[in-house]
Amino acid sequence: MSTQDLVAKLWNLCNLLRDDGVTYHEYINELTFLVFLKMVEETGQDELIPAGCRWVDLEAMNSATRLEAYKKMLVDLGSHGSLITQAIYNNASTVIRKPATLNKLVTEIDKLDWYNAKTEGLGDMYEGLLEINATEKKSGAGQYFTPRVLINAMVELMKPTLDDVIVDPTAGTGGFLISAHHYIKQHNNINALDETAYDKYQHKTFYGMELVPDARRLAMMNLMLHDLAIDDQNAGILFGDTLSNEGKQLPPATLILANPPFGTKQGGGIPTRDDLVHYTSNKQLAFLHLMYHVMLKPGGRAAVVLPDNVLFEGSTGRTIRQDLMEKCNLHTILRLPTGIFYAAGVKTNVLFFNKPKDANKDKGNTQNVWVYDLRANMPQFGKRTRFTAQHLQEFYDAVGRDLTTVDEAARQDFVARHVSENGNPEACRLRCFSREQIRQKDDSLDLAWIRDDSVEDSANLPEPDVLINQALEEMAGAMQELQAILVELGAAEEGEEVAL
Repeated sequence: MSTQDLVAKLWNLCNLLRDDGVTYHEYINELTFLVFLKMVEETGQDELIPAGCRWVDLEAMNSATRLEAYKKMLVDLGSHGSLITQAIYNNASTVIRKPATLNKLVTEIDKLDWYNAKTEGLGDMYEGLLEINATEKKSGAGQYFTPRVLINAMVELMKPTLDDVIVDPTAGTGGFLISAHHYIKQHNNINALDETAYDKYQHKTFYGMELVPDARRLAMMNLMLHDLAIDDQNAGILFGDTLSNEGKQLPPATLILANPPFGTKQGGGIPTRDDLVHYTSNKQLAFLHLMYHVMLKPGGRAAVVLPDNVLFEGSTGRTIRQDLMEKCNLHTILRLPTGIFYAAGVKTNVLFFNKPKDANKDKGNTQNVWVYDLRANMPQFGKRTRFTAQHLQEFYDAVGRDLTTVDEAARQDFVARHVSENGNPEACRLRCFSREQIRQKDDSLDLAWIRDDSVEDSANLPEPDVLINQALEEMAGAMQELQAILVELGAAEEGEEVAL
């Protein structure tokens, strides 16, 4: 059985739970509780789980009383065993109501071909489940999941190494850290590292923080199944609010990979960290400021997914962009196509920037910003049209496959070749904006120049229901952004509905 087959079979078990009234969101948690027990048995790590709470114990229980015993087992697992076990089962409870449902799940999970799954990688199996869960809009998990194609592209361009300290301050289910781990393994012989180097790789290389308990639980499981950061004292993904002083637990980073959550800060206020200079209730702006100002070490680099409002918002937004361009070299912006994220109406970009090695060089670090527009004249992505690595090929050609450095001459050559072949510089997806040009645009980084014929060609409009849904999503996104501005201006309370 291939990993893909296993993922499909595990996900299909959700039908059993749905009949028991379990939602998609609850299902992935419920499955995690059971699969963790099975994985520990399959990988021979019984020491992680206290006796009496293992898969073999669950199997041996009387079917009539198994559900009640399982409820007690979950409580015990939240306070006994290894720290990673306790973290995964922290405040765990089952939403299964019928004994027959649990019995069927235990039987079906045990019947699956775990031997071949182990050969292909249990981590890949679990990531497959997370991806399916994220694409199911009913699960509400899309906000925690960045498309794997985009994650892998950002990692490949940032070239993580064994010397890096890699941090994701909004870790979600751990996708960026796992992808960086895969990349490093592909380019290094991890098994050949001496004991000191291997210990550093396992316990002092990958760090994340996640505020949502369920998402952190999934992330911990994800890392464990990839044999990463499973040491009791270094669980990899910490629990807490990075925008509070809890975030100071994260070490200074040489590489930041992140996709901060959309929306305004919960609780109706600004970040409570005491080491920031600029404070705003716009969560993405706050994370951007935190990352370049505090978290990124001199000489470090970052690739961060951010929505359009970060690029053009005035007031504190403009101040933060100015500060970013002074302290760091914001060398590349990738304008992403719509439809690749699951949050309604959100248009996104990837900002690539690095910090000078000289900590005292904190002025005038951005001279040119290169923008690649992958949004104009692109398909409407979604379930029917998937965003794939092929859609990023010209971007790689335009900016180079290594964004740890910026080859200005090669980028100029790309533009010159495009103009020579097509005769229209306005149609080239890559364009350079000098710092002075951006200053003249009131320091807005919302830089677009290509006429988007896909929007304007009435002969190729989607079906009316698609257009209406798109309009509703755009309106929802705009309302969220306007509400964030009202909160920041003190004209509205956090969570207050916008009056129409």
